[in-house]
Amino acid sequence: MYANQLITLLIMLCSLGACKKDKVQKGGEWLIPKNEVKDGGPGKDGIPALENPAFTDPSGATYLTDNNLVIGFISGSVIKAYPHRILDWHEIINDNVNGKKIAITYCPLTGTGIGWNRVVNGTTTTFGVSGVLYNSNLIPYDRATDSNWSQMRLDCVNGELISEKVETYQVVETTWKTWKEMYPSTKVVSENTGHNRNYGAYPYGDYITNNSKLLFPVNNEDSRLPNKERAHGILINSKAKVYSIEEFKDSVKVVEDNFGAIPLVIAGSKSENIIVSFNSKLKNGTLLTFAAVQDSLPIIMKDNEGTRWDVFGKGVSGPRAGEQLTATTSFMGYWFAWAAFYPSAEIYE
Repeated sequence: MYANQLITLLIMLCSLGACKKDKVQKGGEWLIPKNEVKDGGPGKDGIPALENPAFTDPSGATYLTDNNLVIGFISGSVIKAYPHRILDWHEIINDNVNGKKIAITYCPLTGTGIGWNRVVNGTTTTFGVSGVLYNSNLIPYDRATDSNWSQMRLDCVNGELISEKVETYQVVETTWKTWKEMYPSTKVVSENTGHNRNYGAYPYGDYITNNSKLLFPVNNEDSRLPNKERAHGILINSKAKVYSIEEFKDSVKVVEDNFGAIPLVIAGSKSENIIVSFNSKLKNGTLLTFAAVQDSLPIIMKDNEGTRWDVFGKGVSGPRAGEQLTATTSFMGYWFAWAAFYPSAEIYE
């Protein structure tokens, strides 16, 4: 089954000029089992990462439909959206946003989108697609040292920077409809990328909805949730707790929880396809409690003192207006991927 699916995908990619002769380098020490590092097929840079792509207004993004998912990032007054429809074909977008050097890394096979800081050890780099996978998940490489990084582990697993940790930026994943309603002045990646791709199409068939379809083997399977159920995972001290999108209502729901002795607030909506999470305790030690705010996105919750907070954890009105909650290290992903990387992952119920 895996072979037929991979052959079909590779033929499609090669027909678009994606196949390269560059061999994937798997030598040297690895922090992960080397025999579990799988060749994805197209080769190093066979899936071309984007650098400083062109952006357009929402009206120019005709390749998107309202229910398509986007990854949103804000720095100061600059608001940008990076659609899955682009990332399905490129997996990494290297960008500069109001002085922030960011790489949006996305793995279509695990459904994980994360904002990475491109400044590593004081050096600005860009990231490319290595062509190899671990637990079906993207392994980016940095072009400064050619080191290989694990997207879901958030660390360097091979090369000069081995054991170095990824610094992440907070991003928000939601539908294109919700994002542009929250931030109508947003810019969005244009389909004019310089590459010949059908950005209106999904390249992996029924992969998103078919729970039995995994293109590569993983080292742990867990039936507690369906394989492709989308879940917001929070990482603390290399342990994970996940919050399934199915636990949330069409209206905004707020969950107050504790994980790793840290008080958390998680807010989300199934219909808006959004989950965000923050530390409930402020840096000065004040512990806040929260309740949902309906029909007011990007404002998503209010606290016991009367401050209203948006999806990026910024105080919008009330006594703490202008203050910032501490975001968790977290991202959305398919359940099978969370189980593969973090076998002891807790599930909120």
